[in-house]
Amino acid sequence: MKEKLLEIEKQEQVRILLAVESGSRAWGFASPDSDFDIRFIYVRKQADYLRLDAVPDVIEWQLDDVLDINGWDLRKTLTQFYRGNAGIFEWANSPVVYRKTALWDWIYERVKAYFSKKAAVYHYYGTAKTTFQKFLQGERVSYKKYFYALRPLLACRYIEEYKTAPPVLFSELLKMDLQEDVRRGIEELLQVKKATGEKEEGLHVPVVWDFIQGELKRQEEIVEQMTDDRVRNWDILNEVFLEVLERV
Repeated sequence: MKEKLLEIEKQEQVRILLAVESGSRAWGFASPDSDFDIRFIYVRKQADYLRLDAVPDVIEWQLDDVLDINGWDLRKTLTQFYRGNAGIFEWANSPVVYRKTALWDWIYERVKAYFSKKAAVYHYYGTAKTTFQKFLQGERVSYKKYFYALRPLLACRYIEEYKTAPPVLFSELLKMDLQEDVRRGIEELLQVKKATGEKEEGLHVPVVWDFIQGELKRQEEIVEQMTDDRVRNWDILNEVFLEVLERV
C-alpha cells in the first residue's frame, strides 16, 4: 500500500495527508473475499487552486476485485466537514491507517467541531433504511446486508447516548446495552458472516430482523425531532485551508 500511495503522489503531483481503510475491513466484519476500500485525502500545490481550468477534486485510482482506491482533495474534504458528512468523520477515525501525517492531525483537531449529531443520525438512518428495504425483504438474504443495516443503526444509538461521533469498529458499537437475545443473535450472525463469501445468502435471523425493523421506526421518530446542530460558520475551515497551502 505504501508503494501505491507513493505512485499516486508522483503521478498526480499531490501530497497525501491521510490514507485509511473505509469498508468492512475497517468496520471489523470483513468476509474472506472482501476487497480493500482505501480512501485518502490529498492536497495540491497552491498554484493548482488558482488555475482557471479547475483541477478535479477526486482521484479515482484503482477499482478491481481486490482494491478500491479513491481520494478526495482537501478543499472538497473541508466542504464535507462543513456539511457534517458522517463518512468523512469515519475516514478520520478509521482504525486501519495506511498513512497519517502530523499535518492531518492538526487539521482534524481544528475541524472535528463540525460534527453534527443530526446530520450523522440522518445519514446512518437513511443507509439502514435503504438497505433494509432493498436487500432484507426476500426469503433468503445476504448476511453482509444485515450488517449494512445493523452497523448504522447502532451508530445512531451511540450518537443518541454519547452525543459524539460513533466508533468505526463494529465491536465497539456492540458494547452498548442490547437485549441479550439480540446481542447473541448478532454475535452468532457475525461469526457466520466472517466465514462466508460476500455473495453467499442464507435464511433470515428473526431476532435480528425484528431488531432492525423496530430500531428503524424508533430512529425515524428521533431524527425528525432533532434540531439542526450544524456549525454554520466557514471561518475555521477557511483558516485551515489557507494555512495548509502555506505549508505545502
